[in-house]
Amino acid sequence: MNRDLVLAHLTVITLSPPEMVRVAARTGYQAVGLRLIRVTPHSPGYPLMDDPSLMRETRSALRDTGTRVHDIEFVKLEPELEVADLERFCAAGAELGAARIIAAPYDPDLDRMADRYAALCALAGRYGLGVVLEFFPWTVVPSLADALAIRRRAGAPANGGILVDALHFYRSGSRLSDLDGLDAGVLPFMHLCDGPAHGAEDLPCRLLEARAERLPPGDGALALGALIARMPPGIPISLEVPMERMMAERGAEVVARRVREAAVRLLVGLGSQTTRASSPAFGR
Repeated sequence: MNRDLVLAHLTVITLSPPEMVRVAARTGYQAVGLRLIRVTPHSPGYPLMDDPSLMRETRSALRDTGTRVHDIEFVKLEPELEVADLERFCAAGAELGAARIIAAPYDPDLDRMADRYAALCALAGRYGLGVVLEFFPWTVVPSLADALAIRRRAGAPANGGILVDALHFYRSGSRLSDLDGLDAGVLPFMHLCDGPAHGAEDLPCRLLEARAERLPPGDGALALGALIARMPPGIPISLEVPMERMMAERGAEVVARRVREAAVRLLVGLGSQTTRASSPAFGR
């Protein structure tokens, strides 16, 4: 089984897109996920759609290294969101050759959220992009089952899927059986990381774990083998493993390499071939 490994931007969030692309290439990744819209006031985003110079530098780095863009993020489905305002964001994704947009559930009105998800899928589709909705235990869509329910409310768009993040899957109490019958059209890729068997109870510590201090795959106690075995075979694996302490002490490139090496060990141990010289485009 061939696997593409994607470096998620949160793993090396202090790197600009062209820097990140070059680090990903040096450390053995096939693709990157780029954060064009910031998530919190304290975490950067890199709005390539508003910065032609940075866009040119990023495209040059992609061309020079042969690295691809797998996904762009991070669209928060909030009450005040105007989906039409994301047109330039989608156009930037298409210019970069991305395959997917990552969206997140932050609207307490689930019907309105489902409508916005459907509208985002429609807009993205005009640019050849898919959309994945990522669930988070601290939001109004805390689990895989809840995310699937939003997708159904939205009419199950053909280019609309769900993003399973290993940490959020286990912290939310999602069940492996919830994955039964779901193919790569619904689960087109996954976020992989590790962590202790049990997370903190209070929200600040849960957010700290998720956004700043995860563990490389295989270094914690999450049942990653069981999860990977139930996911659609051969889908890309994006490594979202922020380790801020290590990055501050040793640098982003060390973190990127450490995370990839851990993932390769885990996947090889599970019987998956994870590396290759080249791989097909991500659905484009």
